[in-house]
Amino acid sequence: MGHFDRTLAYIGELQQAQTAGAVCEKLLDVTSAFGLTALMAGTVPKPGTPTGRQKDHVLLCDWPVEWLERYVARNYIDHDPVVTRMKQLQAPFQWRDATEEIRIDRSSEAVMGDAGEFKLKDGLAFPLVTLDGQIVMVSLGGEQIEMSGVEFGMVSLVATYAIGRAMQLQSVQEPTVEHVELTPRERECLQWAAVGKSEWEISQILGISEHTSEKHLLNAKFKLGAVNRVQAVAEAIRRGYI
Repeated sequence: MGHFDRTLAYIGELQQAQTAGAVCEKLLDVTSAFGLTALMAGTVPKPGTPTGRQKDHVLLCDWPVEWLERYVARNYIDHDPVVTRMKQLQAPFQWRDATEEIRIDRSSEAVMGDAGEFKLKDGLAFPLVTLDGQIVMVSLGGEQIEMSGVEFGMVSLVATYAIGRAMQLQSVQEPTVEHVELTPRERECLQWAAVGKSEWEISQILGISEHTSEKHLLNAKFKLGAVNRVQAVAEAIRRGYI
């Protein structure tokens, strides 16, 4: 089975998950093959949020319990270089890149050193923005990461879809209808979005205004029950629209 078929199969399994725990389990079934054995995903607490309330922002979690307790108790979120990098970069990256590309102080070194004690020495991380502007930070970790560039992309897409599915379940939405009608323009916009084109680039390709391309994408996301652009593309692929 090729990477594309495997990706479709993983997305289909995630769509069938009915609880956040099931989403987490299915995602880690996929990522553990590449050494990514632990997951943390949650919204960003506002500055000054008491440590006792930070856990309220957790969406999915299969982190070592002792590490999670230490992370919250020591307020590591303010010193974590991975979190700092996620705030700067709107794309997936490996943890090792965060420590190499941003200035690391003693507090940041303490975070990464402590993580290593729990066999979390490297990982994959990325932020995603929902339709209502909410930022979700996603971090997958393990002791040793081994994946090709294609596999890196596949894991990023599947993880993004998983977070979207978890957010759907959290909001107690009605089950999505299996058949939805996308207009030809909505399909075209999604097809170009799938290859990484921005709303402006799509407008230039299709000869429409940027506002119109943005509207077509927004309508498609709504019809597909997606919480963000990447999940909309994945859902459209799963349904065979693109």
